[in-house]
Amino acid sequence: MKQKNQIFVLVGLVIILLGVFWYANHSVPSGTLTTSNLARPYTPFGVESPAPRFWEIERARKTDYSRTMRNIFSPNAPPPEPDKKDPGVTSQPYRPKGPQKEPPPIPPTLPLTFFGYGTVPNGTSRRAFLINSSKEDIYIVAEGDTLLGRFRVLRINNASLEFEEISTGLKNTSPLNLEEASAGATPVPPPPGPTPAPTS
Repeated sequence: MKQKNQIFVLVGLVIILLGVFWYANHSVPSGTLTTSNLARPYTPFGVESPAPRFWEIERARKTDYSRTMRNIFSPNAPPPEPDKKDPGVTSQPYRPKGPQKEPPPIPPTLPLTFFGYGTVPNGTSRRAFLINSSKEDIYIVAEGDTLLGRFRVLRINNASLEFEEISTGLKNTSPLNLEEASAGATPVPPPPGPTPAPTS
């Protein structure tokens, strides 16, 4: 009985020894060099030469500092300056992007000179006297009349004539020309003044 136990212990030790031997031959510890690693060709690292580059140092010394006139407190950057080396680039004023407002329409101009006005003896409506640039034709019109087929007289004032262009509906005024009034044949009556108080 004692001999049989010794045989079982001996067989168990042999099995444990075989397992340790197999594990030692088939497992590679981390960090150890193998024949496959030693057979690979050597590849150097991609590190540039640490020697100082004197040409880059000299180029940096010759660099001139140019100021940028920008307000650091404004979030809007100024428009880029045109390239001075390119002769085809011309300097243009900065224009904001986005929808632009249309310019206001140009008011019409009367091709005649307003040089006087008068009243009809039997009525109260005024008549305006106008003359062309060649001083050959004189036009006498009242408020509401059509002039030259293009303009309508709106109001005759003491110092100006209000008219409207029929095709566009734009309005403008023509001032009274005192030089033509003094040189013309039709006198200009003085503007109405205050009525004197009756005397008792």
